[in-house]
Amino acid sequence: MSLSWDEEAAPAKQAVNQATLATSEGSAEQVALRVNADDKRIINGKTDVNQLVPFKYKWAWDKYLAGCANHWMPQEVNMQRDIELWKNPNGLTDDERRLVKRNLGFFVTADSLAANNIVLGTYRHITAPECRQYLLRQAFEEAIHTHAYQYIVESLGLDEQEIFNAYNEVKSIRDKDEFLIPFIDTLTDPAFTTGTVENDQKLLKSLIVFACLMEGLFFYVGFTQILALGRQNKMMGAAEQYQYILRDESMHCNFGIDLINTIKMENPLLWTPAFKEEIKQLFQKAVELEYAYAEDTMPRGVLGLNAAMFKGYLRFIANRRATQIGLEAMFDQEENPFPWMSEMIDLKKERNFFETRVIEYQTGGALNWD
Repeated sequence: MSLSWDEEAAPAKQAVNQATLATSEGSAEQVALRVNADDKRIINGKTDVNQLVPFKYKWAWDKYLAGCANHWMPQEVNMQRDIELWKNPNGLTDDERRLVKRNLGFFVTADSLAANNIVLGTYRHITAPECRQYLLRQAFEEAIHTHAYQYIVESLGLDEQEIFNAYNEVKSIRDKDEFLIPFIDTLTDPAFTTGTVENDQKLLKSLIVFACLMEGLFFYVGFTQILALGRQNKMMGAAEQYQYILRDESMHCNFGIDLINTIKMENPLLWTPAFKEEIKQLFQKAVELEYAYAEDTMPRGVLGLNAAMFKGYLRFIANRRATQIGLEAMFDQEENPFPWMSEMIDLKKERNFFETRVIEYQTGGALNWD
């Protein structure tokens, strides 16, 4: 007897239809819980945060995919030349060694603070799952960055306790972290919830501080210094890792700015003249703190750089960040004194960072500094 597929398929199809009908008829209330993309909100949303799709904030998902495509790990980078240079008494000047140690002292805890702010604070207040998805990727990247700094410290044989406790011992580092910590404390307070203008402004302020001032400003003296070493064929392994970190942090900054602007659009009552003035004051303070850090890390000229050069650079960056979130430029006609940094971080084209492929991901040792 031959098998008829039609005969077999008919009962199966009927069973599927009956199951579908039963499910639909028996769970109308559950079906009504399906998410409509138009109903999503970045904050104070009422839709199910566990339903990633349908997308409303496709830009967040695209950034998540871009971050995944640029994955890297510190141990892929060969540190042998750095180790030899560091151990050579004549390999680096005292000022260059101070610069490296100060850099690591700030960054080893800065990325931990950023991760804590995401995981323990920001994430639970964001109600758009696409944005949450990127925040999870960002938190992982912050862990990779902390791993990178630890890898550099370990490779060079530095005093781990001295470096990791620098944010308590070194005033220029401590001052920056003390500026940031109150904004972390606000969002990580278990009693803090959004839903009022006052608290929504506190959340928005924290997002601005971390996207525009921490990742968008506080990191740039350090990035410039270590990348300047790399340009002179010094500390090439560390510089390569910093370049990957710079690429990641540029995306973090861009994501944060998109998040900020979308919250402003969805909640226009938050963007008051008084609130904008408060944000401007924070920008001013951040520029002062980062310039003080520049003076501390390079009390004398080094690598063709000096602290005074960073005053204009920091104002240039601050103007860029301010205009990106809808504020007026805060400093008159500041220009970038480090054109070679523009080629690496391309401040004018940050929103197309991955499209222009300014820094492509390559495995350790393959990055060309020419």
